[in-house]
Amino acid sequence: MKITVDTNILVRVFIEDDPEQATQARALLVKATRIVIPLPAVCEAVWVLRRAYRLSTSDIADQLERLLLVDAIVIDRQALMAGIAFLRTGGDFADGVIATDGRDKGGEVFVSFDRGAVNRWRRMGGNASEPALLLSAG
Repeated sequence: MKITVDTNILVRVFIEDDPEQATQARALLVKATRIVIPLPAVCEAVWVLRRAYRLSTSDIADQLERLLLVDAIVIDRQALMAGIAFLRTGGDFADGVIATDGRDKGGEVFVSFDRGAVNRWRRMGGNASEPALLLSAG
């Protein structure tokens, strides 16, 4: 069986707040031969885990890193790892995913009003700028 999982499947597996749904979600993941996890589902899951369940960024990052250990999972691993790196340094998971996805699709500079995200991407070796700096460079 080849499946694509939604945010709520990931949350049930990570949190197990609904025992019946958590059991079903885990059983599906064990049974599946291919598990596609779209990055928007991971971004949503991180948001839910931080806001609704108040998990620490370290706990969330640990959970996400476990996804990299499952061979059947199909996900943009570079973007996932960048998101985890952003999360571990106090940033937003989605910013790491966005910067990586943009770079991989030909964007030369990650642009954001979020100075923290710009600086994180630079520290990771990426090209990043705030809009005003790009505009003043002509």
